Formats: sequence, structure tokens, C-alpha cells
Amino acid sequence: MTMDTRMDPSLQDAYETCRRMHRRHDPTYYWATRRLPREVRPATHALYGYVRTADEIVDDPRLLGDPGARRAALDAWAAELRSGTAQPVARALLDAAERHALELSELELYMGSMRIDCGPVRMPDEAALDAYMDGSAGSVGRIMAVLLGVPERHRADFGRLGQAFQLTNFLRDVPEDWALDRVYLPGVDPAELSAATASRELRTVVAQEVARARGFFTGAEDATESAPARVRPGIRLAVAAYRRVLDRIEMNGHDVLAGRSRLAAGDWPRVAAAVVRAA
Repeated sequence: MTMDTRMDPSLQDAYETCRRMHRRHDPTYYWATRRLPREVRPATHALYGYVRTADEIVDDPRLLGDPGARRAALDAWAAELRSGTAQPVARALLDAAERHALELSELELYMGSMRIDCGPVRMPDEAALDAYMDGSAGSVGRIMAVLLGVPERHRADFGRLGQAFQLTNFLRDVPEDWALDRVYLPGVDPAELSAATASRELRTVVAQEVARARGFFTGAEDATESAPARVRPGIRLAVAAYRRVLDRIEMNGHDVLAGRSRLAAGDWPRVAAAVVRAA
């Protein structure tokens, strides 16, 4: 990670904390980030570290069954950005925002979606799911659009890329989310989620949402291609990796209960080939 040699060492340590979080918790996204120019990687890690910390708050098993405590902890975390905190992750993000003119007010939308996660989650329809994802992922995509130099006219569409990533994660993580009393896919009967394999009805819902995720990726293509050439390889790698997750879900017959559709070592040559084709 290339950092300003004049930077306070404690701030460098804060960025390094974020980088390690990113690598540990989301290796697919992390390795895609390694294809970005060096000067934007630290800010990308800082943004990830901040939203990942919020995610860990709402997933904290010690607060299971206590939505009020989760919301209070989440509000305290949101306040870190307003206080000029010494907390390392928040400090790194505040520095990144100053260096790159990032609009952190978007994170208010993000926190709104995280507050939904503080209690049991049941999405009544696709409109509710899309509103949730606009906060949880579209907001982050729009911040990243500024960081990556996407033209302003395409930044809203770049948020679709965040939604595509989010919906793909939801499809991949159905059993894990159900363990946290969360059902993000509309039309799913929670009683079916404790089974060893997916029912026909669940597979039908998954197939529909896979198609929607692909639509989000397609809707973001013009925004992706509008980005500066130096950042496009990293974006294309992330897109190709997540699209491969969707491929794996389809290869598994849309059975998201029998096993997670994580990428295996053999998937990466296909991902790399997809990046080359997109260039």
C-alpha cells in the first residue's frame, strides 16, 4: 500500500488496519482492489473498514435478541465520523474523504439499512429489497464512483454495481443470513430455510433474483466503461468474480442451501479470461 511518506505514522497504521480487515473478511473484493491504482487503494480499504465495522455491530452475537442495543452501538459508530475521532478505522476514512473529496453523507443511507438489520429481517417485496440495497450498497458504490473518477453523470448508475454485488452476496449467503434471522429474498417462506436442500419454490425465487442481479450488472456497464482506463481493470475483475458466483449458483441448480457458491481456485482462470474479453 503506497502511502504519503509525510503522513503521521499512527494514520498509516490506521490505514493498515483497514487493509487487513479488507483482506480477512472479503478476499474476493480485496484482490480486485489490488488491481486499482496504488493511490486509491488506501481509501478503498478505509471505506470497507468503516462499513465492515458497522456490519459487525449488527451481527454481534453478544447483542442477539436486543435490537435496541444494536441500534445504540450503531449510532455510536456513526457518531465517530462527526467527532473527529481517534478511532483508527474512522480516522482513516475521514482522512480519505479529505484527500479525495468523498461525500460521506451517503453513509447516512448506509446506516439506515444497517438499522433494519438490527432486528429480524423480512423483505415484503422487491421494492423494499431495492430500497435496502440502495442504502447498504448503492451508497457505497456512489462514494467509490467519486474515488475512482467516474464522471458525475454516471455516478448514480455506478451505484447499481454496488447493488449487484449486494444481491449476489444475499444469494450466496442465504443460510448464514437465516442463522441471523434475516430473509432478504422476497417471497421466500422462512420455514423452508432449515432444510438440507432447496425446494422448487425457493429455487424459483433464487433464479428470479439471479436474473435481477445480472440486470444490475448490465445496468452498470456504461458507468464502468466511463471510468478512467487506469481503474477499469480492478472494476472489471470485481464484476467478473461476482458474475462467476452467479454462474456457480446456476450450476448448483439454484440450490443455495446445499452449499455456498464461493469461488474455487479453478474459477479464477475463467474470471481472468472474462476480464480480458471485457477489455
